[in-house]
Amino acid sequence: MGKPTGFLEFDRLVPSKQSTTERVAHYKEFVAPLSEQALNQQSARCMNCGVPFCHNGCPLGNIIPEFNDAVYKKNWAEAYEILSSTNNFPEFTGRICPAPCESACVLGINQPPVTIEEIEKHIIEIAFEKGLVIPNKPITRTGKTIAVIGSGPAGLAAAAQLNYAGHLVTVFERDDAPGGLLRYGIPDFKLEKWVIDRRIQLMEEEGVVFKCNVNVGVSVSINDLLREYSSIVLAGGATIPRDLNIEGRELNGVHFAMDYLKQQNKRVASIHFDESPLLATNKNVVVIGGGDTGSDCIGTANRQKATSVTQFELMPKPPVSRNSHMPWPQYPFILKTTSSHEEGANREWAIATKKFIGDENGNLKSLITVQLEWKITADGKTAGFVEMPGTEKEIPCELALLAMGFISPQKSGLLDKLEIELDERGNVKATEKQYQTNIQKVFAAGDMRRGQSLVVWAISEGRECARKVDEYLMGSSLLESKDINTVMSAYL
Repeated sequence: MGKPTGFLEFDRLVPSKQSTTERVAHYKEFVAPLSEQALNQQSARCMNCGVPFCHNGCPLGNIIPEFNDAVYKKNWAEAYEILSSTNNFPEFTGRICPAPCESACVLGINQPPVTIEEIEKHIIEIAFEKGLVIPNKPITRTGKTIAVIGSGPAGLAAAAQLNYAGHLVTVFERDDAPGGLLRYGIPDFKLEKWVIDRRIQLMEEEGVVFKCNVNVGVSVSINDLLREYSSIVLAGGATIPRDLNIEGRELNGVHFAMDYLKQQNKRVASIHFDESPLLATNKNVVVIGGGDTGSDCIGTANRQKATSVTQFELMPKPPVSRNSHMPWPQYPFILKTTSSHEEGANREWAIATKKFIGDENGNLKSLITVQLEWKITADGKTAGFVEMPGTEKEIPCELALLAMGFISPQKSGLLDKLEIELDERGNVKATEKQYQTNIQKVFAAGDMRRGQSLVVWAISEGRECARKVDEYLMGSSLLESKDINTVMSAYL
């Protein structure tokens, strides 16, 4: 414990950000680093609890009090060693994770929690700056070959872990560069792509091979991979978006959010694309969906100088703080105001879109909405809704972005040709204990297995899947479990 009285002496401090006027003029990250003194004080707020609930809150089981103590002592080598023992990519989670660890922080019972996510980001960036992050090449190779299909966070984590175990790993990516959702789903103002490129270069130096512009099941036969590789990891993500099949859906101007975001990321990277440009410039934009993808659309639309930006959420407006129905340390479903919301957006709750209206040329010009009345049970849960009579209204809209989440992985191509077994939700069926599919040498991890989830969960899935692949190939595995008792034993 760095400073026993730190949580009493220092308040929570988050880094400063560029003003909204400044940051909407570019697509770069806009959060300033903490000063050395501020970072020292923030790590001092960690109480080194007897039962650190932050461990349970983090899907990766990050050893948080221990790395906070190392940060307080400015022992960056130790802080990096502890953090990287459980998290392959803290430079990603330190930027884009919703920080469930902070929601479980014991200090958060009656004070603002420790700034765990920000400390994590500083550890890895300082480690890179000080030359502590170097290629970790296996001493020996097993001769086993593994194909990882998909280079999102789950695929990258599985590839990194399996390479550390000494296997020969090849990652197949259908896009022109690795990263999956990290590269073409998350805007540059949240995650600049040099951060991904830096990690990919490191993995290549460690021995991982990346093959891009390869669509397994289309341009490459899955049967060839089954013959050539000792094992296959499916990590293609949940890429089929939820649609809104109402009147007017076919109008020009109604698009899936990910098509819009991917196009802008390519535009920022000066990468050519053949599709018609999707731009919010001088348009009334409506984002349908209240999650992180919807928030990313808001930030992008504001940077494209939209006339107005409105976000619809089907659910009722959540409370601003915990209530009796979500006590600590449960994850609190409370009102979340992102940096994109700060930049300007009209947010509407308990609202449904009934109809898209077009002009004589087939272009979207407005939409019809209706307010909803939600039924709330005694324990605070929602139990269906009814449309409120007389609340229909028409809203001007030239660009509607559907950001209502994803329902399943893509079936055509790879999964169909593999004849892989799916679960009742349409995801690849593979148990959490083994991550193994109905085809013995084929494993699955990430959103393709568990459904749409967080980047931190994808990394956790990739790590655990890698351990099971290693056990399948070698009979046992030296790769670490996310079981916190196993991981912590190295630091006690």
